[in-house]
Amino acid sequence: MKLTRSGWGTVSVFWRWWAAGTTSGLGSAIGGVALPLTALAALDATPFEMGLIAAARYAAWIVIGLPAGVIVQRLPLRGAQVGADLARAAAVGSIPLAWWAGQLTIAQLVVAALVISFANVIFDVANSTFLPEIVDRDQLQSRNSLASGTHATTELGGPSLGGVIVQTLGAVPTLLVDAVSYLVSALLLRTLPARRTARPDRWPPVGAMIREGFAYVVRHPAMGPGMWAATAVNFVCGAQLALYPLYLVRDLDAAPGLVGVLLAADGVGTLIGAALTTRFTDAAGTARGLIIAGFVAVAGAFAVPWGTGTAAYASFVLGNLAFSAGVVVLSVTTRTYRQLASPPELLSRVMATVRFVSWGAIPVGGLVAGALAGPLGTRATLLALAAVTVCAPLVWLLSPVRGLRDLPLPQQEVVVR
Repeated sequence: MKLTRSGWGTVSVFWRWWAAGTTSGLGSAIGGVALPLTALAALDATPFEMGLIAAARYAAWIVIGLPAGVIVQRLPLRGAQVGADLARAAAVGSIPLAWWAGQLTIAQLVVAALVISFANVIFDVANSTFLPEIVDRDQLQSRNSLASGTHATTELGGPSLGGVIVQTLGAVPTLLVDAVSYLVSALLLRTLPARRTARPDRWPPVGAMIREGFAYVVRHPAMGPGMWAATAVNFVCGAQLALYPLYLVRDLDAAPGLVGVLLAADGVGTLIGAALTTRFTDAAGTARGLIIAGFVAVAGAFAVPWGTGTAAYASFVLGNLAFSAGVVVLSVTTRTYRQLASPPELLSRVMATVRFVSWGAIPVGGLVAGALAGPLGTRATLLALAAVTVCAPLVWLLSPVRGLRDLPLPQQEVVVR
């Protein structure tokens, strides 16, 4: 059932939703630079501690990823997102307070990252469920592309801006920008209309609802492969998240300002991918496009940790451009497909199932990377884990949709025998 829009235009609702996400996204991008630099500069974190912090930021997907779909289905969408924003603001804001009191520890950074992680789970599932309720089906692809493009823009400007702010004010005070962005997002989301849906007299057991959503995804001929491909890519993303700051600062001797500029390459690649996704999949087909985009991401992952000096910076940037462009095509295409092909009553559980499995690989990748980087070195670890990216296109090549031009919609489902 669509959201009640009395007194609200569909366009107005979407742009308020977009503005909230953009504001918090920019703050998060700045915080994404400030948090690991806080660990490095203020607490002299080891490679394993860096991996632990990176893993904590996504660990909640393993703990409550599956129940999140049921939780979101039973909660007001608007209230869930506002509550998550407030929790994230409190967690991030606690770090500067502890630092000023001389009490900041690695343990607190891990705990704060865990709180952010749990809030992110609820927010992201609610947010992805909210969009199809305020946007017509024929606009979903373009709106998802816009959201990814906006995310790319914040990822592009955020790290650069974050690097400059860190160099000017220091890493810890910069985290206040992230905290304020969550508060602004919460205020914007609070102005959106609440979901009005019929609630059953009695909900089915939580376990049964979780199993129903999980089984639907795993048995689906397109959503299942999409989930496993995303899992492989996200494992590599988790490794990159943990090791990129370490690689740039300690292997390439990059200054904080340059770190922000180099990390912004991910945002540029995402922006390119988001801008081209609709045209690319229209021309190549959604099924074929996923295979091609997967191989582009593979090439990018292997290109990142090569060279020395200026050549290393160039390779890092070009590799990130290719990797992130390929990944965003995979992400936008499969996310739009899930929103179009899932039964409405299963959508939040479908989204939660996919993110539980695929995003659960991010902390695993971070922990594996942190454990391997000590004995192997950061560069060798990035190269070794890049090989996992090959699984993304291979999953699609081995799936029931490999011979199709486009992913099948409900009226044209592939039958798996």
